[in-house]
Amino acid sequence: MLRLKLGLLFISAIYVALILGGCGGSAPGNSQPPSFTLSPSPSSVSITQGYQTTSTITITPQNGFSGNVTLSASGLPSGVTAAFNPSAATTSSVLTLTANTTAATGTVMVTIMGTSGTLTSNTTLSLTVNGPIPAGAFKHVVIIFQENRSTDNLFHDPVLIAAGADIATQGSTSTGEMVTLTPVPLVTSYDLGHSHGAFLNACDYNPSTNTCAMDGANRNECSGPTCPANAPYQYVQASDVQPYFTMAETYTFGDRMFQTNEGPSFPAHQYILSGTSAISATSTTFVADNPVDTTAAGCLALPGAEIDAIDTSFLSPKTPVTLITQLCYEHPTLTDLLDAANLSWKYYAPGAGSIWTALDAIQHMCVPYSADGKYDDTVCSGSDFTNPNPHVVLEGSGAQIITDITSGQLASVSWVIPNGAASDHAGVNDGTGPSWVAAIVNAVGQSPYWADTAIIVTWDDWGGWYDHQPPAAIRDSYEYGLRVPLIVISPFAKPAYISHQYNDFGSILKFIEEIFSLQDIDYTNPSSPYADSYALGDLSDCFNFSQTPLVFTPIPAAVKADYFLNDKSPPTPPDND
Repeated sequence: MLRLKLGLLFISAIYVALILGGCGGSAPGNSQPPSFTLSPSPSSVSITQGYQTTSTITITPQNGFSGNVTLSASGLPSGVTAAFNPSAATTSSVLTLTANTTAATGTVMVTIMGTSGTLTSNTTLSLTVNGPIPAGAFKHVVIIFQENRSTDNLFHDPVLIAAGADIATQGSTSTGEMVTLTPVPLVTSYDLGHSHGAFLNACDYNPSTNTCAMDGANRNECSGPTCPANAPYQYVQASDVQPYFTMAETYTFGDRMFQTNEGPSFPAHQYILSGTSAISATSTTFVADNPVDTTAAGCLALPGAEIDAIDTSFLSPKTPVTLITQLCYEHPTLTDLLDAANLSWKYYAPGAGSIWTALDAIQHMCVPYSADGKYDDTVCSGSDFTNPNPHVVLEGSGAQIITDITSGQLASVSWVIPNGAASDHAGVNDGTGPSWVAAIVNAVGQSPYWADTAIIVTWDDWGGWYDHQPPAAIRDSYEYGLRVPLIVISPFAKPAYISHQYNDFGSILKFIEEIFSLQDIDYTNPSSPYADSYALGDLSDCFNFSQTPLVFTPIPAAVKADYFLNDKSPPTPPDND
């Protein structure tokens, strides 16, 4: 009887094992077959007619899969094409979506299919195709050009991250380590390298793929008395930048905004004015760094002053830089187009000769004059600087932009540059930058200008801080640069929206050209294009002109506008590294 019971138990155990195996259980010898899954990042992208966008498709092996996966896309709207690089991959591939100028607008779900032998897998990607910015959509554009922060560093905002913003919490190093980003005050006693050489460190350029590995920020120099370990791998604590968070959470935040240039402030400010840092209209020699001596820059630099330049006829960012002594340049700017169209403009800056005062470096705007003929006392004598109501407002530590808004004198296009204290520049600022920006935004928002103004807040370079996103592309030896934050504020900005549209400084220029029906800056020299003519985007994904206009709510800030309006202190110097 005992033997019979034991036999029945043994048969029962085999029966249960067989059933479990047939139901996908983990019985020995019955493992799942190899397979793979696909996932896009970002999973939702936007593209404007005539532009491109990208998403990285990651291939995740399952159950020991190790083959090549051939990728394809279906469900594309009319006028949109897809290309994968590489087309067959084992780990990931970059999908580039290109829309022609007549592509069908709207939102569709694109199916991404992966095939490896008899195995298949698919995923979906949300694609929105936008038309261009309609001419006349705004009467005023205000560009606030802040200083030296990467997106990962300045916008470690849980609300934005939960909404889909691509913000990293860890960063890779050149030694293969993954470092957790740690909080730091906005005010620091040290600064990080952000020259063209620092870009090369952070990028870790691979010439065979023409891409950046983004694992070299740890190799950037930190200068100051108290540099912490892994200084670039930090994010600004939320309490110091809450006005920025409020703006980004309320309006449109762009997490695919890039410097056009691969270097620091002086060339970056040339790009936001002209779309180039070329030394002449058709030259391939571009200014790549800040002047060696930052006492005076541009046409006001002392005789013999030196600056690094790079030849953009080469592709590699590792193209050697050379020292040149030309700091005064002659080429067209966006302001030339505005003047020709009888559109008003102003450029607000702390002082003359600063690396942040872009117009100082343009020969036909500055018209440098030396009383003693030795050019050791040079001033800008051009009408943009000397007219009774000049285009260039050298305001010291004041806030003339706020006065102009409240008195009904806002120009069609305004560039607004902070002084050192109100900048976000490491080692220089006093922490008031977010309040300074909020004061300008609040002045527009609480004025009649709110109804027809677009405010664009961005940062001139990454400041040496870690960012995980590689440049949108390496176009030549000096374009494109690293990621910087973007906030777009307007009654027609998409509310609480994360834009994944690729943009750069040229995109801001293109946006202005579309609003005011202007030609490209370089229209007379099409063989030597500037960044507006090949911009990554035009900011169109940031707006919805069909929505009910947003009602402005003032941005809370620790320091109020009166502080900036009444500040009579000498402006602190900008970046001098």
